Amino acid sequence: MPSRLQGWVAAVGVYFEFRVFLILLLGFSCGLPLLLVYGTLSAWLHDEGVSLTVIGWFSIASSAYALKFLWAPLVDRCPLPILTRVFGQRRSWLLASQVCVMAAIVMLGGTDPADDLAWTALWAVALAFASATQDIVVDAYRIEILDEERMGAGAANYVVGYRIATFASGAGALVIADSSGWFSAYAVMAGLVCIGMIATLLGPEPVRKDLAAAPRAANKMAALVDSLHRAVWMPFAEFMSRQNWMAVLLFIALYKYGDALLGVMANPFYLDIGFTKTEVGLVTKGFGLAATIAGGIIGGAFVARYGTLKALMFGGILQAASNAVFALQAWIGPELPMLFVTIGVENLTGGIGTIAFVAYLSGLCNVAYTATQFALLSSLMAFTRTVLASGGGWLADQIDWVSYFLLTGLAAIPGLLMLIWLMKRVSPAAPDAQEAQT
Repeated sequence: MPSRLQGWVAAVGVYFEFRVFLILLLGFSCGLPLLLVYGTLSAWLHDEGVSLTVIGWFSIASSAYALKFLWAPLVDRCPLPILTRVFGQRRSWLLASQVCVMAAIVMLGGTDPADDLAWTALWAVALAFASATQDIVVDAYRIEILDEERMGAGAANYVVGYRIATFASGAGALVIADSSGWFSAYAVMAGLVCIGMIATLLGPEPVRKDLAAAPRAANKMAALVDSLHRAVWMPFAEFMSRQNWMAVLLFIALYKYGDALLGVMANPFYLDIGFTKTEVGLVTKGFGLAATIAGGIIGGAFVARYGTLKALMFGGILQAASNAVFALQAWIGPELPMLFVTIGVENLTGGIGTIAFVAYLSGLCNVAYTATQFALLSSLMAFTRTVLASGGGWLADQIDWVSYFLLTGLAAIPGLLMLIWLMKRVSPAAPDAQEAQT
């Protein structure tokens, strides 16, 4: 077998290693709640006759995903009674958050939006909070149990598991609700959280050298102050002590800007040019899922083979090019074969770029402050992309669709220029946990 082929076989085989495969299962557990407080919940509310205005306001219920960095220090450092002693810091928080996710899904499914919308809103908020907490722990756990060579594959498995879960809680929940009702749909989704719980019980507990090295304070007040200092201030101070840290944050904000402008207008575009909801649903959820998984596998292998920064450049260029395919779709019109091409290219390139991006964010995290730093970076990414992309609707109203997608493709250029700038300098990778204690 040629050496190059052997290298690619080894790169693909890493996905099936035990620790890397566990991340696939945990990614599935993280992906399940998302649509249950987004699209699937919106469909349920519409079924119950709730107005579109109120449905729109329900998006506030999911704000926990953008604010999770606020309680990430607590998750990172504080032990849970009994559970932490039995399972360890990371796995105890994983199990606790997964139990809360399961309970919140069941309780949300048991509400009646038509008669008492307040309870539906309350349990949607609770589910988003529990889900965001699970995300904090899984991100930290993934970074701590995988070495650098397996980080790309771990990110790929996480995204693949996440995407499969959104297919289940999106298309799958709608099918169940259509035949058996909304409570049955949510109850089945709650049961699927067990997949993540099994992964948590089977997985190893990461070694937290930073916790073992922490000095003991002389009294309880000093211990509290020292704990708060380490949990809240040191993760941010350590990151800001690195070379080019502001440029890194700017790059994080800009890398997927063009992709965000495309995504925010994708569904209105499909419907506006003449596709039916059924066509859009089947192609984007079914075929799109397969393309995303393929992109994730390619992206993870590329990270393992060529490194994170080169994979970021490769994925960023492809993501920008996918906007041009949308422009071609706008020019051709509602032709179903072309829609398969458009969705395939968009999800394939998006999968590659996302894997590289997640691997990059993971590499920025110091293992002493994994949960807090990754929560901060991912929250910044989510919040910034939402704010920056909010003007996409106004722009689409001013110009035609072909011009819109060509212009938004150019929006990827600032992020790529920032990446080139960073590639020419020393990467601000996170130092070893021991260095953070000195």
